[in-house]
Amino acid sequence: MKRLIPMRLASLLICMAALPVAHADAEEPRINRGHDPFFQISQAIGECPVPLGPLETEKEWLDDSHYRIERGNSCWVEGRCRLPNAYLYDKEIAEAVQRRLTNINFATHWREQSTLWLTLQRRFIYVEGCVAPGFDKRAFLAELAKTADVERVIDNTTKNPRAARLPYRTLSEPDRPVLDPGN
Repeated sequence: MKRLIPMRLASLLICMAALPVAHADAEEPRINRGHDPFFQISQAIGECPVPLGPLETEKEWLDDSHYRIERGNSCWVEGRCRLPNAYLYDKEIAEAVQRRLTNINFATHWREQSTLWLTLQRRFIYVEGCVAPGFDKRAFLAELAKTADVERVIDNTTKNPRAARLPYRTLSEPDRPVLDPGN
């Protein structure tokens, strides 16, 4: 009987030691680690899958860090930016884009014909979500591109929210393959 107690104790300790390892294998939380502006601008089309936007795991963040630094600084090095890093423009652009959207709604009726989210990264605007079949996406994107300091607008929208593959990663299935993303 005395031998069973140390064996049970040893078994319990082994099980407890394995707990942190099992927890480490659990899915990592996705966080907006770069603090990139990400917001919804319309919600006229139901059942449109929510984009993943700039949410990423720590591993994804670390894997992308060198590339992100290089992309951010290249416009300064090339003399195309007044600020030393392209990501420093994103908060200003987010404010300007809100004003721009208000002004272009009358001409494009984007609010009534879309469910869209915007992600701003290094002077790029990523447009993700769903648009109605008759929506003049080209005019909307062209108007959005006229926002001050915007270098590029990337269209990752779909007319079919139930498509097997979407042009953007979704919050509900972040690892699902995408179809021809605009980026």
